[in-house]
Amino acid sequence: MAWMAAPPQPAGAPGETFGHDVLEPLPGEPHRRAIGFRSPGWNALMLTTLWFLLSAGAIYAACEYFVNGIEWLGRKCRLDATATGTVLAAFGTALPESAVTFVAVVLGHTPEQRGIGVGAALGGPLVLGTIAYAVVGVALWSNRHRLRRPTAEVKVDHARLARDQRWFLSIFVVKCALGLVAFALKPWLGVLFIAAYALYVWRELKGGDTAPEEEVLEPLKFQPRAADPDLWRVLAQSGLALLVIAIASRIFVTQIEGIGLALGLSAHLVALMLSPVATELPETVNALIWVRQGKERLALANISGAMMIQATIPSSLALFFTPWRFDAPLIVAGALTTVAVGYLWWLFQRGQVNARWLMPVGLFYAVFAAYVAWHLA
Repeated sequence: MAWMAAPPQPAGAPGETFGHDVLEPLPGEPHRRAIGFRSPGWNALMLTTLWFLLSAGAIYAACEYFVNGIEWLGRKCRLDATATGTVLAAFGTALPESAVTFVAVVLGHTPEQRGIGVGAALGGPLVLGTIAYAVVGVALWSNRHRLRRPTAEVKVDHARLARDQRWFLSIFVVKCALGLVAFALKPWLGVLFIAAYALYVWRELKGGDTAPEEEVLEPLKFQPRAADPDLWRVLAQSGLALLVIAIASRIFVTQIEGIGLALGLSAHLVALMLSPVATELPETVNALIWVRQGKERLALANISGAMMIQATIPSSLALFFTPWRFDAPLIVAGALTTVAVGYLWWLFQRGQVNARWLMPVGLFYAVFAAYVAWHLA
């Protein structure tokens, strides 16, 4: 970033300093500075912060259009609410971060660059399984009165979500175990992860549930007066919104990395802690929007589907092109993700979940952040 390395100081006239206003000393007085400060680094930091805020706003606005369009696309494809979230919404929002992993492991020229892809394959599920679920819990609890609900009970297909957690855990445990060993045939196992995701999608499309309270859709924003909007308008709105999300997310990630480094955080700390939170922002924002509309079924289905993508597609790419070996922070990330999702599976398989019970899962990410800070100190 611009403020990380100061340019060489030009030779100037006496009393001039690059980036500062300097007062000429009076006879017999020491050299003194004026109060004014014009640091190029400070200007760059302010510009980065502005881009950070603008990109975050763009992501939220684009997600409003995306969730509206994807609901109508699910209706056009005759998918139930859960399949719409786990397949259509999850695939769309997980595409940008999967592309980041692809670029890192396929086009990376150094082990460090390819290691970014391995970290993304572990960091994404950790953020989704902790922060995203906690956000849903907080949002549903705080909006329960506005939604006119007597309780903060999460209205979802509990059995289906519990089954999703089991699927994720079975794949994720194998994925983490492979990071602890080395053998010649390990890269070929990436094919099994792709096959596992294909089987998951087939199961989601084959299964069905009903959600009468979610069948009333808001008018399509690109065709607000139509009771049944045209398919091409639905596709155009969803596609353009996804494009904006991808571009804004890329800008957001770049700015948050720059801010972290400018504040003195190490590159490793930023890569392990801040970047995964930024790349999973679209899923979290989608969930927040749907929960505020009282559609937590779609919100949790989107998170669950995105977790399945993160557990399979990026992992398969990393297995193909990297040694897929974990260091201590990645082992801790995998362990905490396993425990967090195990807790979620226990909640959903009980058949009744209160929003308050989702909030503590965010503490697992706080534990990881504390460990990484200690490890890199």
